[in-house]
Amino acid sequence: MSKVSSEGAISATSLSYAGMLRELARAMRPRQWVKNVFVFAALAFSEERLWRFWDTSVGPGPLLRVCGAFVAFCLAASAIYLVNDLVDIEKDRAHPKKRHRPFASGRLSPTVGIVAATVLIAIAIPLAYAVGPGTAFLGVLATYVAIQGFLYSYWLKNVVILDILVLAAGFVLRAVGGAVVISVLITPWLLLCMLLLALFLGIGKRRHELILLENGAGEHRRILAEYSVPMLDQMMAIVTASIIMAYSVTAFLAPVAPQEPYPMLMLTIPFVIYAIFRYLYLIYIRGEGGAPDELILKDPPLAGSVVLWGLTVLGVLLLFPT
Repeated sequence: MSKVSSEGAISATSLSYAGMLRELARAMRPRQWVKNVFVFAALAFSEERLWRFWDTSVGPGPLLRVCGAFVAFCLAASAIYLVNDLVDIEKDRAHPKKRHRPFASGRLSPTVGIVAATVLIAIAIPLAYAVGPGTAFLGVLATYVAIQGFLYSYWLKNVVILDILVLAAGFVLRAVGGAVVISVLITPWLLLCMLLLALFLGIGKRRHELILLENGAGEHRRILAEYSVPMLDQMMAIVTASIIMAYSVTAFLAPVAPQEPYPMLMLTIPFVIYAIFRYLYLIYIRGEGGAPDELILKDPPLAGSVVLWGLTVLGVLLLFPT
């Protein structure tokens, strides 16, 4: 039988091998891998025609390389989550929800986390080189790991405003990586949309943490003392309007979509507006926003709007070729 510590946590040494793997998988946050779908943006919003990636004369190479890039980002992201949890292990123990994480609860040994993170990076690096071209994608992935895994975990997470901007930059790097791996140009407007969307989600998450932790927010994470709910609400209002405007311009000008008689990607704008408003509803009325990836998976209206958006984009690009 498993031994239980005085704090009610299961001792890491008492877990079976299978139990340790389950806890390690949980710490790797596979649900967060949904964020890495941004690497596929280049397939739909590049300055190349969509059919190029399925053309039998070209072969499945480009699509397979983007899938490889997706896997590489998943491996790197999981390694970063492990490192971040190890750095924040004491602070997480003071958090009402994060104290149940594998490392903070004591169910998983820090040594296991260090070894696992090293192995994940060791697999991601040769994979990034293999999908190519050359060392271009490897350079993007290395930049992502350096910024998110080291600069953010050890320094930038404690710098007000930069902490949110750095997390948002991770989404842009995913999109850039997807474009680099298939050697295409991606519209700058789409990169701006991704940056703004990531800021939108990051600000909502910070707001949720402030409300959840109340007066003890600064004790759990020092940077939270630099924020206030009214300040974050102002930032949220600015970013919300900016997302809608930036995406509308993207839909109007996207070179991959037909422009006559009208820019056909305009059809996707209502889904984007609904998804944003639905997320605001979940933040302000339901008190959600702490885990954006989980919200998308568990809120049917939000998930439905995202799925309909994706199907509409695909339908426009396939049915109305330029």
